[in-house]
Amino acid sequence: MILAAAAGVLALAMVAVLATGGRGQRIIGTIAMGADAKMGEAGFRLTTVHVEGASAMATPDIVEATGVKRNQPILGLNLDQVRADVEKVGWVEDAKVVRLLPDTLVLSVTERKQLAVWQRGGRIMVIDEKGRVIPEANAALFPQLPLVVGEGGAANAPQILPLIAQRPQLMQRLEAFVRVDDRRWDLRLKDGALIQLPAVGEEDALMRLEALDRRTHLMAVGFDRVDLRNPDVTAVRPKGAELPPEPKTAGT
Repeated sequence: MILAAAAGVLALAMVAVLATGGRGQRIIGTIAMGADAKMGEAGFRLTTVHVEGASAMATPDIVEATGVKRNQPILGLNLDQVRADVEKVGWVEDAKVVRLLPDTLVLSVTERKQLAVWQRGGRIMVIDEKGRVIPEANAALFPQLPLVVGEGGAANAPQILPLIAQRPQLMQRLEAFVRVDDRRWDLRLKDGALIQLPAVGEEDALMRLEALDRRTHLMAVGFDRVDLRNPDVTAVRPKGAELPPEPKTAGT
């Protein structure tokens, strides 16, 4: 009986449109709400939201963004609006929304890949593989991600991180990628050593470092600093070496 009543309400809506033209458009929303309520009485109410493709950390933020409520009539959901709201969540690259009658909403999402933790101005944030901040992500929960430091670090991390990831022995020694003057990178190692990369030609510089390491076992021996900024000269400061004294000026 309830389903028949709902069908009758929908038929009335069609008659209203045909009979009254533009006026029908003004009352169609009210009639549709009545149909939705009838379908709700028949058991077509939301009881389950199923999220696919999202991590456990991302899922609660995605569900909250939908704005849906348990037991609301499922046929009244605006799926396009739900999808748009889900895609505003920082975790989400894109989403599809499917209504499964009688009571389930399925959210199929592509989650942004977390690339690194970015430290800037006393704040730490998680960035994705395009350098975009994921506002909902708690950086403290991602200790396994590389640390990127400094202004411009997020925007430029997607270029430098893959180069270092191809060199696992170097990667495992790294403490942080430090962006210098938003021009170039310093690689800070866990033992305090520093590798200074040039503003351009980072891969060539890393190849020079690898060649030097094959000849001298530099990474195993240790060093304070390797300066690769000049493509024609590789300068190495040995571990524990003292800096030369400051030159004296006249009259001192």
